Amino acid sequence: MKRIDIIRRAGRNLKQAKGRTILTSLAIAVGAFTLTASLAVGEGARQYADKLLKSNIDPQTIVVAKDPSLFGAGGGISGGLRDYSENSTQYGGATFKSLSAKDIQTIKKAPHVESVIPTYLVSAQYVKFETSSKKYVTDITTYDSNVRAQAAAGDMPELGKQIDDDEIVIPESFVETIKKGSSKDYIGKKVTLHLVKVPPQVSPEEIQQALSNGDQAKLQELTKTEVKDVSFKIRAVSAKSSTSFSASNGLFISSSKAKELSDYLTEGTQQYQQYISAVAKIKKGNDPQISADYLNKRHIIAKTAKDIQGLIFTIVNVLQGIVTGFGILALIASVFGIINTQYISVLERISQIGLMKALGMPSKGISRLFRYEAAWIGFIGGVIGSGIAYILGTALNPWITETLSLGDDNKLLIFVWWQVGLLLILLVIVAILAGWFPARKAAKLDPIEALRTE
Repeated sequence: MKRIDIIRRAGRNLKQAKGRTILTSLAIAVGAFTLTASLAVGEGARQYADKLLKSNIDPQTIVVAKDPSLFGAGGGISGGLRDYSENSTQYGGATFKSLSAKDIQTIKKAPHVESVIPTYLVSAQYVKFETSSKKYVTDITTYDSNVRAQAAAGDMPELGKQIDDDEIVIPESFVETIKKGSSKDYIGKKVTLHLVKVPPQVSPEEIQQALSNGDQAKLQELTKTEVKDVSFKIRAVSAKSSTSFSASNGLFISSSKAKELSDYLTEGTQQYQQYISAVAKIKKGNDPQISADYLNKRHIIAKTAKDIQGLIFTIVNVLQGIVTGFGILALIASVFGIINTQYISVLERISQIGLMKALGMPSKGISRLFRYEAAWIGFIGGVIGSGIAYILGTALNPWITETLSLGDDNKLLIFVWWQVGLLLILLVIVAILAGWFPARKAAKLDPIEALRTE
């Protein structure tokens, strides 16, 4: 009997027990549904992360810092007990180990480094917008020319170009907070930073001496604070974008202006020329990893675009692995269902098996017949599970995209046909393995004893 004839016969046999076949296939379908959804989520998350990085980060740059928590290590940036370091700086209420001026020089000496731009932080007492009488507090930092930004209003510089020293970029969320006008109404308007420069650290002895001498002028000089207002015009409002890193909750000014104000505010203090991070530009045609390795050996943490991509993909892989685990558990449960179904089928068809053997069908043919029946169950279950996952995923994709604000051109669930095809083949193989022992039992039946069974 030819193999194709055995496969057809196996299919006809399953039709005679439709209810049992469907129920067993549904057990496989549960695992197929979970695994198909897991593959789709993993593929969607990877493509989204890849698009996010490619649309934002210049591959010829490396991000450099001293504090590992900035890259997701060491417990993150919030709270916790942290090692004390004389070289430290504060950002967002947290203290970080910082890059010193000496570290910046080390970065500049790394192989193939074209330029280095530290992350200058400007601490303003408050910020005022021309469109509002209220005073606000926010973070102010350097506009990163190596990150592509999207504008809700106004225009952003091309990738690699800085904004002018008298310009500032505000996020779209600020417009929503102020609640006065639309994003377009803010273009060209003035933003004023109110800066307060504290005096350099004064020793108690100096103050005591001034008091003892009755030198009020000296005492005022030692404790005097400088106040300075700096105004900028709004060039652009950065859009909320699912594929942009730049629309953060802070103000962006040019690197040269940020350096000027940062040095002004910190001169004479421990924060002077201390930087939370820096971005190094690598010459075209050179591998950024060489520069990163050079700096990592000198205890300066450097991450390339690929490294950052790897960090994101690691999180995706862990989440996908958890979902896949549930799918595998469902498959294991379905394996026992196939074994049980096939054993019952063998017991119910003992006389048929005896007749087939008496008519000359070899034991291998009998064994194949039952294995192909199991294969059909696996295939039907796989098609049902994967089909439901595809239909449900396609229907829910728009809702998921809107709920997670992924952007109109992005999908969380992306079904790749070759992955689904490989999954179906895997399910068929699993089903064949599950039906192996019942098929072996059917093949070993004695034809005479089998024909005597009613």
